[in-house]
Amino acid sequence: MNLPERIHVIGICGVAMSALTVAFHKRGVKVTGSDKGFFPPISTELEKQGVPFYAGWHPEKMIEGGKPDLIIVGTASGTQNPETAYAKENNIPCFSYPEIIGKYFVKEHSVVCAGTWGKTSSSALLSFILEQAGFDPSYMFGGVSLSHGSAAKLTDSSWSVFEGDEYKSSPSDSRAKFFHYKPTELLLTAVSWDHADLYPTEAEYFDAFKKLLVEMPSTGSVVACADNEGVMKIIDSFKGKVVLYGRARPTTEFRPIQGAEVKPLQYTYKNVSQSNQGLKLTIIHDGQEFQIESPMLGLFQVENITGCFAMASELGVEPKKIIEAISKFKGLKRRMEKRLDGGGITVIDDIAHSPEKASAVLNTLRSIYDGKIIAVFEPNSGGRERGAATKYDNAFRDADTVIIPRLTKLKIAENESDPPIEGAELATIISDAHPDSLYMEDDAELIKFLVSDTKKGDVIAFLGSHGFRGMIEETVRKLTS
Repeated sequence: MNLPERIHVIGICGVAMSALTVAFHKRGVKVTGSDKGFFPPISTELEKQGVPFYAGWHPEKMIEGGKPDLIIVGTASGTQNPETAYAKENNIPCFSYPEIIGKYFVKEHSVVCAGTWGKTSSSALLSFILEQAGFDPSYMFGGVSLSHGSAAKLTDSSWSVFEGDEYKSSPSDSRAKFFHYKPTELLLTAVSWDHADLYPTEAEYFDAFKKLLVEMPSTGSVVACADNEGVMKIIDSFKGKVVLYGRARPTTEFRPIQGAEVKPLQYTYKNVSQSNQGLKLTIIHDGQEFQIESPMLGLFQVENITGCFAMASELGVEPKKIIEAISKFKGLKRRMEKRLDGGGITVIDDIAHSPEKASAVLNTLRSIYDGKIIAVFEPNSGGRERGAATKYDNAFRDADTVIIPRLTKLKIAENESDPPIEGAELATIISDAHPDSLYMEDDAELIKFLVSDTKKGDVIAFLGSHGFRGMIEETVRKLTS
């Protein structure tokens, strides 16, 4: 593999960018990086790996020790970045991270997990299964795994596994990221209109997935979820081998759209159960039943597990090895992650930053825990828009208490007529349907409340995309001490 000697990463502190950095660093490439600011765990991981980085944009620092052979430019670094401008003025090649994956990580057998949802968990689980089976794949996925050393790895094998994101590759490249990954095998989880800023109509969104299927080699294969209507609307765009998975039915055939061709389901699941220890299900293939156990929480993971089982099986991995790998895979950080467990008070951390996602997480927790559930919730910017107020109706019905902490300050345009919903107002909105809703401005007081108001069997769920300013770690520390 002909790797560059030197790489500089502009915007190194993102999950994907830092993972690529570490992958190149472990292969002996001299990598440096810059960003607006650095925070754990990204900064501590880069320090641990011995990757030099600095804050701010400084072209003179970028070329210390030698001019880079290429630059990886992160989307969040901005289009007017002085380091990017310097690179272009001095003919240093600049690439987005999807372009870099396509250039150095994509292998002869390129397995891509794509879909509106499920792609991050599926790509992480599938890469873990193939690692455990000895395939030694290169991989990349957009999350922090509890079972991988990093979210990206670059190997010399002929296999690769990627999360195939349908969003644009960079501010100047509106192509979906998955087009750079040239899949020979595709796991297609779901297709449902999303990213309206890039795909103004549903047809345009669906056309991106259709084009991906058309561009795949007919010698490859697609493993697709038959339970998703959007998937079944476009699956005929692929002329190669199609393998379907989904819920077990009285018949193994499935006709999702009126007038569509009847297709057989090769992999089905049944007997799904969930406890606070994880998931159990049965997968059926070729008349055989396989008992699956997973430590992950969330019934939505059942489809992901079945899809990964199907893909790994189609790639030639023995069922016994697949089952063993699934039982070991702990999932992703901030996806129903247990930050504290062990028979006392349970602390859950999840990126559920919208009322819909918070409702789904709380519904799962209510189904598997008997104690009191306290939800600490911070919405994303969309959840703080005035028009989002009605979405909070009954969203927290499965929580006993809802706490809104001091919310992250948002930038407001000078001509903004409707300021965002702030913490105290949000607590009032939620209290219309859920009386036990509180706003707590002071982090220390919030932690004190959580520690004093919970007992054995209770659950504290931190829900939101921000880091809660260390409150999760401090709550766990006080509960364990």
